[in-house]
Amino acid sequence: MEREFTRAQEVRRSITTEFSHSLVTPFFEAVKKYELIRKGDRIAVCLSGGKDSALLALLMEQYARITGGIEIEYISMNPGYSDENLHRLRENCEMLEIPVRIFTTDVLSAAEAAKGKSPCWVCAHKRRGWLYKTAKDLGCGKIALGHHFDDVIETTLMGMLFGAQIQGMLPRLKSNHFEGIELIRPMYMIEERNIIRWAESNGLEFLRCACRFSSAEGTSKRAYVKKLIAQLERDDPKIRKNIFNSIHTADCDTLVGYKIGGVKHSFSERFD
Repeated sequence: MEREFTRAQEVRRSITTEFSHSLVTPFFEAVKKYELIRKGDRIAVCLSGGKDSALLALLMEQYARITGGIEIEYISMNPGYSDENLHRLRENCEMLEIPVRIFTTDVLSAAEAAKGKSPCWVCAHKRRGWLYKTAKDLGCGKIALGHHFDDVIETTLMGMLFGAQIQGMLPRLKSNHFEGIELIRPMYMIEERNIIRWAESNGLEFLRCACRFSSAEGTSKRAYVKKLIAQLERDDPKIRKNIFNSIHTADCDTLVGYKIGGVKHSFSERFD
C-alpha cells in the first residue's frame, strides 16, 4: 500500500527529492564553505512570513536532523502586521508544522513616526535589534536569516548604483551591540528562482511585502536592480555568477579608496 503523506511531509519531501540539487546542495555547500554552523550551536531561525524564511526553517530542520549536535529555536516577530498577514503567518507555520515563537513589537509604528530618518533604516535597525535580543534571551548564540543568492548580488549592485560604494553582503557577521551573537545566512548560495519554483510546485502562498512605506510593488530600487540583472542575463547567462564571484575576488590593489574595520584608506598610502 502506498504511504500517505501529510501536507507538511509532502512539502519536506519535495525539498529532498525534486529540489534536492537546487536547494539542499547549495545550502550544505554554503554552510561548509563559510563555516556557518558548528557542533554545539544553538541557533534562532527567524521567520518573516515569506517564502525565503519558511524554506530556511525547513532546511535548518533537515540539517539538524542529519548532522546532529545543534539546537534550533524558531522565532518570528510581528512588527505590526495586519490581522490578515498575521493570520497567514500563523497558518503557514501550523501547516508546515514549524513550532514558532511569535513575539509582538511596534517596529512599523516606530518607523512611521520617525522624523529626520529613513523609515526603512529605522525599520531594519529595530527589527535586527529585536531579533538579536530575543535570540539572546532564548540562549542562542546565532541567528539565521533567509537572505539568498539574489539578495547578495542585488545588494552589491545597489551599493554601486545608489550608494556610491562597493560593498557585499557577508554570509556571517558578529553583532556589534549584542556580545556573543552572530548572524548567519545559510541560504547564501540558493537562487531565488529555485525558491519560487519550490513554493509554486507545492502550492504555497506566503506574505509578500507587508511594508506600509512601499508605494507600489515593483517601484523600489531593489526591484529596479532585479529587472536590470534579468536584462543583462539575457545577453550573458553568466552575469549573475560573475556578480556573485566578484565579491569573493575583490582586488583591493586596484581600488582608489577602501575601508578596513571602518577606517578609510587610500591607494596613495602605498606611495608614502
